[in-house]
Amino acid sequence: MSDQPFIVDASNQVLGRVASTVAKRALKGDKVVVVNVEKAVITGRRRRTIEDAHIMLGTRTHQSQERAPIHPRKADLYARRVIRGMLPWRKSSGKAAYRNIHVYVGVPQEYVSKPTSKIANADASKLQCRYLTLEELSRSIGGESQ
Repeated sequence: MSDQPFIVDASNQVLGRVASTVAKRALKGDKVVVVNVEKAVITGRRRRTIEDAHIMLGTRTHQSQERAPIHPRKADLYARRVIRGMLPWRKSSGKAAYRNIHVYVGVPQEYVSKPTSKIANADASKLQCRYLTLEELSRSIGGESQ
């Protein structure tokens, strides 16, 4: 554990691979910052991915709305939810790790001059399948445009 956070640049990186790496680092106790998350890539066919997101948004409850699921639409919150899905949420270690993760659209002023890392096996330029960026998905499900 160090004072300096592990800064990951998610541009042109596969979201799932970035999320699993970030989750592992956070479970080890590191502070992790993910920048440019709107440029992260989700693999699969565009129409199917957007349809699946719309189906997820339709999930509701007939009980108290306080217990209703919260469905993120913004790119940074969507990515944070993906990362949360890779943590052991029912354990205190998972919740503590989640508090050490910060996800940003773009690069905040405080991290502009700091060195960023890329995940080696998450490069989207090597993909031979269809994909869309998290920004495109967010825009199509009603998230704010950046």
